[in-house]
Amino acid sequence: MLNDVSNPIPHAADTAGELAECITPLITQQGMTASALSGVSLLSLDRHQPRTPLLYQPSLIFIAQGRKIGYLGDREIHYDPGQYLVQTLPLPFECETYGSPEAPLLGVSIQLEPALLSEMVTTMGEPPDQQQATLPMASVAMDPGMQAAVLRLARALHSPAECTTMGRARIRDVVFEALKGEQGPALRALVRGQGHYARIVQVLSSLHRDFADDYSVEQLARQASMSPSTFHQHFKQITRASPAQYIKQLRLIKAQQLLLQDDHNVSQAAQTVGYRSVSQFSRDYKRYFGDAPLQHRRQEHALRR
Repeated sequence: MLNDVSNPIPHAADTAGELAECITPLITQQGMTASALSGVSLLSLDRHQPRTPLLYQPSLIFIAQGRKIGYLGDREIHYDPGQYLVQTLPLPFECETYGSPEAPLLGVSIQLEPALLSEMVTTMGEPPDQQQATLPMASVAMDPGMQAAVLRLARALHSPAECTTMGRARIRDVVFEALKGEQGPALRALVRGQGHYARIVQVLSSLHRDFADDYSVEQLARQASMSPSTFHQHFKQITRASPAQYIKQLRLIKAQQLLLQDDHNVSQAAQTVGYRSVSQFSRDYKRYFGDAPLQHRRQEHALRR
């Protein structure tokens, strides 16, 4: 098991405490609360949530209180107060959340918009050579620049006038600091469109767009302009899953989302995500989530009340 643990820099804990105080009055429910600023959500959970499959869209996630552990294949990714998660790809992974009624998990999520990221990378130009590995998901300690940027953004959420006038600038501040940070190379790779990483990103985009279609490794490899063996190697290196495992996990998480909306029954959800056999879907679902589809839906609804 590979641990991704960054030690927060001095005073990061003070910033996390201030961030927690700032966002607490704005939170209205467990889970995600939409803020007054598009693309910015607030996180809260007042209980321990065992390891469970999730799918994050590309985003920056800042922890103000509590902690999370992400599990991506053989990697274990800790993000604690004073740290932020850089999620560059929509990867299925598993996450354990630590919160309590006395000290709930609190955080801020900022969606990474491709157009904004592309414009900023182009404007900033190429940085000095950076040798860090390009990882699609990693925890980073907040440096002073990021601490200040996140607090400015959180304070702006209290003022409709500031959100309207300066909200996008506050988001740009945060993305700018992320581009300068340890995971800057991974963010830039999304824009540059060069190398193995970028070609795998393009394949993942098509899988998320047409996840119900049938794919072979050979088809995906041709799309990435790689041999099947090279494609399989790089795909697994980035996602920590084989192409077949990734597609199955993606379909099951998409099915979970459909079932939780209550407008799909089990058969409809299975068919929508590409399963031809409902019984096979139910078996795979229970193996992945730990419960049968309808039982899992009832439990999720009970937790959200």
